[in-house]
Amino acid sequence: MFRLVSLNLNGIRSAASKGVVEWTEQASPDCMGVQELKAQAPDVQGRFDALAGLRGHFHHAEKKGYSGVGLYSRHEPSDVRVGFGVPEFDAEGRYVELRFDKPGRKLSILSVYFPSGSSGEERQEAKFRFLDAIEPHLQALKGEREFILIGDVNIAHREADLKNWKGNLKNSGFLPEERAWMTRLLDPAGATGLVDVYRALHPDATDACYTWWSNRGQARAKNVGWRIDYHLATPALAETARAASIYKEQWFSDHAPLTIDYEFTL
Repeated sequence: MFRLVSLNLNGIRSAASKGVVEWTEQASPDCMGVQELKAQAPDVQGRFDALAGLRGHFHHAEKKGYSGVGLYSRHEPSDVRVGFGVPEFDAEGRYVELRFDKPGRKLSILSVYFPSGSSGEERQEAKFRFLDAIEPHLQALKGEREFILIGDVNIAHREADLKNWKGNLKNSGFLPEERAWMTRLLDPAGATGLVDVYRALHPDATDACYTWWSNRGQARAKNVGWRIDYHLATPALAETARAASIYKEQWFSDHAPLTIDYEFTL
């Protein structure tokens, strides 16, 4: 069994102070993708370059205290890819890919942090540019290998994926254009044809499915949440998914860890 976790840390130093290292040891994942490191390479080296026996691989943002992603793995990858070839977003530290290739198999795990557009129109336009750029990249990747993308996509796909969907129809994260992009990405007959693994396992979940809560208005206490963290897998890997869980007993950030167990080994 291969245990894979996705977690937006909202700052690795902050999450560490809240017990994420100890939780990772208990959860015992084979691989964990993290987003929003909010740390540079010197901050990570010697302190967070390994976590609970997992070796970390990172894509740091050029801007201090901003973005950044990582993948911690129990297994040594055959290759590490940092960035996906789009300078605007590679400067923001949004993509790291570990390849676990061997004869007869090409397989990747990706940790990706999609931009948020909630701070204003300029960032929303950047988010749309990111979606336009990442889609053909994922299509090309699927043409050559199996993969699972884990990360904070910053889009709630369906009405069931957030508590107050009626009040968010004009807000970033639930805009019609964003949701249409997700629909296209997940279309089995489409060029990308990825599978939303959590939804495949829990098609009817509503209140239990949320992975992010605003820090305002007692959103967490009232469970006014959003499902914006995903495992998006090529169909063959998605078929091996056996169990999914969202851990909410402790809080390491404004997101909850999303864990899925897959019946394959590296």
